[in-house]
Amino acid sequence: MEQTSQKQQTAKVRYFLTWRWHFYAGLFVVPFMIMLSLTGIVMLFDDEIEIARYEQILSIAAQDSAKPVSQQITAVKEAYPFASVTQFVASNQADVANRVSIRYEDGRSLFITVNPYTATVLGEIDRSDSWYQLANDIHGTLLIGQWGDYLIEVAISLSVLLLVSGIYMWLPTDNASKAGFMKIRVSSGTRILVRDIHTNLGGVLSVVLLLFILSGLAWAGVWGAKMVQGWNTFPTYYTWGEKPKSDLTHASLNHGSEEELPWNLELAALPESKVLAEAEDHSGHHGEESFEQHNLKTYPLDDVIEKAKLMGFTQFKVFMPRSDTGVYTVAANSMAGDVIDPRDDRTTHFDQYSGEVLVDVTWQDYSVVAKLMAAGVSLHQGDVSIVNKLLNVFFCLAFIIISITGVVMWWVRRPKGRATLGVPARFEQEKIWRSGLVTVLVVGLCFPLAGATIAGVALLDWLIVRRSERLQAYLA
Repeated sequence: MEQTSQKQQTAKVRYFLTWRWHFYAGLFVVPFMIMLSLTGIVMLFDDEIEIARYEQILSIAAQDSAKPVSQQITAVKEAYPFASVTQFVASNQADVANRVSIRYEDGRSLFITVNPYTATVLGEIDRSDSWYQLANDIHGTLLIGQWGDYLIEVAISLSVLLLVSGIYMWLPTDNASKAGFMKIRVSSGTRILVRDIHTNLGGVLSVVLLLFILSGLAWAGVWGAKMVQGWNTFPTYYTWGEKPKSDLTHASLNHGSEEELPWNLELAALPESKVLAEAEDHSGHHGEESFEQHNLKTYPLDDVIEKAKLMGFTQFKVFMPRSDTGVYTVAANSMAGDVIDPRDDRTTHFDQYSGEVLVDVTWQDYSVVAKLMAAGVSLHQGDVSIVNKLLNVFFCLAFIIISITGVVMWWVRRPKGRATLGVPARFEQEKIWRSGLVTVLVVGLCFPLAGATIAGVALLDWLIVRRSERLQAYLA
């Protein structure tokens, strides 16, 4: 009997310890979870929103044959003589205009819409003014740059701790938890109803949330770029071989915060023109004058596109050479929404003077993690199908509901008329604290910013809270 009582006491201590961690993590995570879900919904319907906003300059009448892409770009250059063309985006619908991206010296970037059947310029879209761009900037940086990225990474990393602790409390271990497991008790009062919605919705969607967390974290500045992405970037020396390599990376081809190149290529160096490098080596001339001295002619863009189509490209973007040493880059990337199936991913670089294929990267060249990332991001962005998109809307709304019900649960159970935060009770027991500490350390090591945050909070607790009776009472 005494042994049973001891087990019950241990279970109670463990539950309340888990609840405290869940509570503290939730305090930080909830606002970010709501923000990410709301901006995520906006980003899911980017195409529909843009078509509605710019219908007059995007919608066209489909015809049998289109003008050469070079003629369409010439029309743009004539209309915008003081800007440089950086990108051509082929439309995936016969009744929607093509887009040509231009950039001014001050960094301003515009999409110029062109009727492919008449090579007529229809209008312009400020790329920085799109709802997607705004939602994406909030989603990724809170509009405050790198520090915003760090804050979001901390929140998403702590979501893992929130997820683990939530699942532990959700699984039925006693009569009370069994009574509400996989049930929504509508007639048992507001507190029970809200608790059932929060725990069951969170528990059932925990795997989905984990997939969103991991695919989202792969874009983050520390866990993604420094840890995971860095280890899955192409080793350009071996992949590109002896071909000339630029100081620029693939990420330099992106426009603003839009991720237009594959994740595993972003940190890899771009190749440079092999023809120009060989001509310079042969003559011994180097520098900006070498292009004119060698009298090289740019390979026709239409021929590059024709080659790309023969290689299997259907829907694609063409990135123009940025300099005399640059290359044409034709990309069909599931992360950018060019193609639906990540197995159709392809990024090909063509020499701008000879049209020779310098580098051709396909799905087969991706590492295992890069393949998982590509598939995960396609699902994350709702690009696979309309069902995928609608399910993601449901998931975003569900995450908002989980967050709000968590706040409501705290509000309902908080002590009335007392200067206290309403933190779940603390029960001291050495072994339980050790097991809890191990869990937190594992999460902290796997997700560095979460670990740094937990360590920082522990330091503040030791330096400030432990020395203030008022704070101790408030956080008791």
